[in-house]
Amino acid sequence: MSDDVLLETRGAVGVVTLNRPKALNALDLGMCRKLQPALDAWAVDPAVKAVVIRGAGGRAFCAGGDVRAVAASAGSAAGEEQERLSREFFRAEYALNHRIHHFGKPFIALVDGICMGGGLGLSIHGAYRVVTEKLVLAMPETAIGLFPDIGGGWFLPRFPGEAGTYLGLTGARCSAADALWLGYATHHVESVRLDAVLDALVGAQWGSGAASAVAEKVLADFHADAGTSALAVQHGAIDRCFAAERVDDIQQALELEGTPWAQETWATLLRMCPMSLKVTLHQLRMGRTRDYDEMVTVEYRLSQAMTARQDFREGIRAVLVDKDNKPRWHPATLSDVTDAEVEACFAPLGADELVLPVPPR
Repeated sequence: MSDDVLLETRGAVGVVTLNRPKALNALDLGMCRKLQPALDAWAVDPAVKAVVIRGAGGRAFCAGGDVRAVAASAGSAAGEEQERLSREFFRAEYALNHRIHHFGKPFIALVDGICMGGGLGLSIHGAYRVVTEKLVLAMPETAIGLFPDIGGGWFLPRFPGEAGTYLGLTGARCSAADALWLGYATHHVESVRLDAVLDALVGAQWGSGAASAVAEKVLADFHADAGTSALAVQHGAIDRCFAAERVDDIQQALELEGTPWAQETWATLLRMCPMSLKVTLHQLRMGRTRDYDEMVTVEYRLSQAMTARQDFREGIRAVLVDKDNKPRWHPATLSDVTDAEVEACFAPLGADELVLPVPPR
């Protein structure tokens, strides 16, 4: 575990390197537990003016949270280990995201390659996201019986129009140009220049003004055009088809749209977990009017409800273990999922509710 996250201070910059390249830098419980105190310390250290986070290996920033480990623990006797790991992992991951969201100094993510699920949690909550031409951005949780967590209920509804609904339900992949249009990315830089970006941040004159102004000046000097966003081109159809309050109505809207894109999109939704689709749409609609801290509590409730279901283990099997991409969902269809079952996933947890402390600034 100790080598899975590398921490160093270079000049006035705290540097985090996610160092599990063979696992595409997937975030596990040990990594969360190592990162949290480091960020707390840097937040109150006057010598540290900014924090940079990056991924090792050149293929991924972070491919997500290590949900495979949570699912694998379900094989333990009576499921007690799975329940414990699910509770501890999501508590630690959400606390880490919360720490980043409320970080009082420039938090700069250098997002090169794959960034999915938990990778967005490590990046979108900070002040700056620098993406490269290698970016593959997605929230693919509905394919494994989960939902777009790590704050997805808060940030997806704040993407343009219904783009967040589309991405949260379908798990569609985004390019650097898409990420800029969405507002996820703040800057685009060629992958080969990322080391130079870090060197420039380390060598910046942090005493010359506000830390945010210094960071912005450095990043602006490296920013390059990313081209046209395919999502932006398609946004009219996305807004028409994904504005509905029910997944069934989204289906009807896609049928009316009748284009190859609409047909392909509905075919994608048919492969997703029906329970996940309905829970996710309810989550995203709720998130329109709630702030981030409120949605963290909601998402923790969902994390415990959804990981306890057989669909989660089946999704992990089909997508990440056997890789046959033929999950057997229960309930099997959207019409089989009742509103009462969806609402039950949002129920308060009583003494087990997630309570996050106010982070030091």
